[in-house]
Amino acid sequence: MSTAPLIGLYAPNDVLAWETDGPRFVSEFLADVAELAASLPDYPSVLNLLSSRYEFLVGFAAAMVRGQVTLLPQSRAPQTLRRIASENGDCYGLTDRNDTIEGLPCIAVPSTRVCPGRSVAIPRIPLRQQVAVAFTSGSTGQPMPNRKTWGALVSVARDTGIRFGLKADRCRAVVATVPHQHMFGLEASVLLPIQHGLVMHAGRPLFPEDVRTALEDVTGRSVLVTTPLHLRACVMAGVKFPQLEMILSATSPLASELAREAEDQFHAPVNEIFGFAEAGSVASRRTVTTDEWHMLDSVMLVGEDPAWSVQAEYLPRAIRFPDRIAITAQGKFRVLGRMEDQVNIAGHRASLGDLTRKLLEVEGVEDGAFFLPDIDQAPLTRLIAVVVAPGKTPQDIRRALRLSVDPVFLPRPLLLVPSLPRNETGKLPREALRRLVEQHAEQESHHEL
Repeated sequence: MSTAPLIGLYAPNDVLAWETDGPRFVSEFLADVAELAASLPDYPSVLNLLSSRYEFLVGFAAAMVRGQVTLLPQSRAPQTLRRIASENGDCYGLTDRNDTIEGLPCIAVPSTRVCPGRSVAIPRIPLRQQVAVAFTSGSTGQPMPNRKTWGALVSVARDTGIRFGLKADRCRAVVATVPHQHMFGLEASVLLPIQHGLVMHAGRPLFPEDVRTALEDVTGRSVLVTTPLHLRACVMAGVKFPQLEMILSATSPLASELAREAEDQFHAPVNEIFGFAEAGSVASRRTVTTDEWHMLDSVMLVGEDPAWSVQAEYLPRAIRFPDRIAITAQGKFRVLGRMEDQVNIAGHRASLGDLTRKLLEVEGVEDGAFFLPDIDQAPLTRLIAVVVAPGKTPQDIRRALRLSVDPVFLPRPLLLVPSLPRNETGKLPREALRRLVEQHAEQESHHEL
């Protein structure tokens, strides 16, 4: 059976990761993996909740060496973890020290570092070995599991690096604001650096100043892996970053104006990745130059309008696109919106995603989203907008929206809130947004009484 090495393009004395207390060398990493693998319980799967990106990688690698599957939950809510554990047979947890998961045996990665007494060979993992289960975000419903092979993860990481010309001689490190338990985070902040000989920053900076500090921790040009939400915060804060090789964004559509502002401020190209949990990353684009997506080299478009799918040697079958797309050229497409994203009001059609994009372009709007209530909850279809816009009134925002939005799609009501219930990757789960709208309606009814 074909195999691929756990890491590539490193010498034993190269730095593989940068932790809060300094570098982690390749030889040290391999020794850490070997020691942890020898101590793991004999379970088929593991919930890896380690917050350090380096320790997560040690745990992930050790589990692969033992033939175990790593479960990657989108949420750390105890109820979610218990449900995932119960649905995936016997498993245990890898947690930070002093953390536990109720009803589950847990192991903490040792705090003492291993001093390699001898060289440890780089493990080779079978390409067809199932190594992870990634879950959909739940933004449109219940999170669904998707099994990943080592071959799928390696192929995406190699294709992504080749697409953007990432080489150790011109790019030093990868710094990420996204969680490594997320599919994009796993691919871009863990697998991408270790497959191309780059340094993986172990932290997860969230605030603009923390991102700047993390970029300064590592020497040389870096790739910043982030989301539109975090990128917008960095642009608005006006921080100055060390020299970047590029910015790589995913998890939600990136407005071209925000990409342009980021390129001007940070003097680096902003590229986007298009992907979904069922298939992983499948395409890329440079946002300021085109609205077309270019398929990664190992992925093909198959089918016919409107039922397009992606196909790759490492995928078990052709996987249907979750979005409506229009093919523009060989291996290129435009996204027209999610299947469930389309709304029809009085014979007029629109995309919730496009309406939200126009809302975010309104001056003074820091965050926001359009929301369509369940049909059985409203006798007349009315769109709702939930908006973060300090100093603005609903009338101000509606007045601005009239310039770009058909009157039938103007939101009523338009709710001003201090923040939106986004998850760690910046996505808005529909259920969380629905609860926020219901809470606001209850508060309004109490005021009327």
